[in-house]
Amino acid sequence: MGFAPAGIKLIIGGVAAAALGGVLTLWSRNFGVPVLFLGLVFAAFSAYFFRDPERDRVFAPGEIACPADGTVMSVKNEGKPGVTVVRIFLSVLNVHVQRAPIEGKITATKYTKGKFAIAYKPEAADNERNLISIAGEYGRTVDIEQITGSIARRIACYVKEGDSVKIGERVGMIYFGSQVAVYLPESARILVKPGDKVAGSETVLGLW
Repeated sequence: MGFAPAGIKLIIGGVAAAALGGVLTLWSRNFGVPVLFLGLVFAAFSAYFFRDPERDRVFAPGEIACPADGTVMSVKNEGKPGVTVVRIFLSVLNVHVQRAPIEGKITATKYTKGKFAIAYKPEAADNERNLISIAGEYGRTVDIEQITGSIARRIACYVKEGDSVKIGERVGMIYFGSQVAVYLPESARILVKPGDKVAGSETVLGLW
């Protein structure tokens, strides 16, 4: 079990605060103990939230890997002809690292400012977001959209245009409750449905 890069400094900060609290207890328990306790709680929460487990599943040719952990919100066409959108809600309890659903090349990344609605609400489609486009073999393309929630409003993108990625490779992270949308050609057969619990680079999202 590893940790996302952004979380390491927060974990260290929490541990440092706890250590400071331990020292302060030598002078004042009333002040030192709360600092110690809060530091440990913050470090433990940061370690849990920023966990980044290894995912070793080998996908068969034609399988599309799920890019995120969470609960499937919807699977439908949202108005753009020929495109099926799978929306996944990530609670604060889910792993928040996103992974490539196919092997291919990053053809574009596009960050768009927007609103900060609650991530499981329909209006979250207009939230601040980052789109990652991946082109695979045989002309197959998948877009992943990282969408912020209403609490923390930060998106990390680990890839850039021109990068090559393998299926299941880490491509980014969203912070503290969020949504991931996957845009697929309608010719792809989707294997998940609303309400399903999915795991990034473990669940087969669909088939070409």
